Amino acid sequence: MCHLMTRTTRPIQLLGAVALLLGIVSCGSSDDGVVTETLAEATATQSGAEATAPDPVVVANGDYLGSYTLVDETFGTQVMVTVDGGARIITSNTLPNHETGDFPNSGNPNAIAAQDKTWTLTTEPAFTGQAQVVREPGVALNGVKFEPGTAESVPCSTGESYRIEGLQDMFDLGMDFNNAHVQPTGEYHYHGVSDLLVDAFASDEDLVLAGFAADGHLIYYSKSNAYTPSYALATDARTGTDCTYRAAAIDLDGTTPDGTYVSDWVYTAGQGDLDECNGTVVGDAYAYMITEQYPYISRCLMGEFTEAGPGGPAPGAAAPGAAAPGGGAPGGGAPGGGAPGGGAPDLTAAAQALGISNEELQNALGGPPPDVAAAAEALGMTEDDLLAVLAANGVAPPAG
Repeated sequence: MCHLMTRTTRPIQLLGAVALLLGIVSCGSSDDGVVTETLAEATATQSGAEATAPDPVVVANGDYLGSYTLVDETFGTQVMVTVDGGARIITSNTLPNHETGDFPNSGNPNAIAAQDKTWTLTTEPAFTGQAQVVREPGVALNGVKFEPGTAESVPCSTGESYRIEGLQDMFDLGMDFNNAHVQPTGEYHYHGVSDLLVDAFASDEDLVLAGFAADGHLIYYSKSNAYTPSYALATDARTGTDCTYRAAAIDLDGTTPDGTYVSDWVYTAGQGDLDECNGTVVGDAYAYMITEQYPYISRCLMGEFTEAGPGGPAPGAAAPGAAAPGGGAPGGGAPGGGAPGGGAPDLTAAAQALGISNEELQNALGGPPPDVAAAAEALGMTEDDLLAVLAANGVAPPAG
């Protein structure tokens, strides 16, 4: 027999497009315990007619580790998760199943818009023990991605570039009460724990399954804050002169780390309960924790994954973009931005300073010739700031 798991009661209307998106979900007995039933049967809707059903509708095998579907008309949420053959396929329009802040707002000019996203993750994660920095470490049960890093930085004329932390008080990045905001594409995403996300999936247990990591490991939140990260504020003063953020001067040289920048935090193994990727063993399996303290959400992963998106330095590493000894360009590029032999400029250090991959920076710049104005808009920063990061990391400004 099929069971519908319910939480609240709000009327929902499943349109034909939704039914096509969600298709057939599992409900009924099978060898792996997954049950199969059509979404139409689960919600008793016909030809777009309105029906009253629990919302969100969850068609699953008793928990969120199997196949399930979430549809919430109030918030527009549409998520389908299919587990089959060692793979977890998540299809989502990325609209959360809870309230959000107002967007656009004074710190974020972007409006929330539905997306068409699909993640394919393994259900058989392979732990390597080797931390790999990742830009998007995972996705929540409600189909909203976790992306704790930012594209905002403070470059200095002396070569330092300080990546701005998402959750801090100095710079207004337009975060709402869910520790989330919106990208230029309209995609809403989490930088830290969302109480409403936790509430939506909480049970009587302390550990709340919050999502799935890109390497297939599970992501939890402890309601009692039972797990402590192993990060603390650095004790050495910051360096760097003539630093700017969106053309405004920022005084950094000699200031004390306070969590405003990613490099303010330093990892010390064994200082807390969690490793550098905010992970630990739960039961007999490795898993990641979302915490109230930095790094909030994993910035690196300990398992094998294929869609790595470098998000800057490893958490707690020195600030990227520092000038290389001897005056050469960081990352081995030639002074003045040209690659050895007169080829394309080496964007390695600049990409690291921006917290993105070389490919992402190259795609943003386009060309030849590169379009710095378009790249700056795509990266969510001013043209002057982007030029400053490029120059500080050995990339000459484009001619003309």
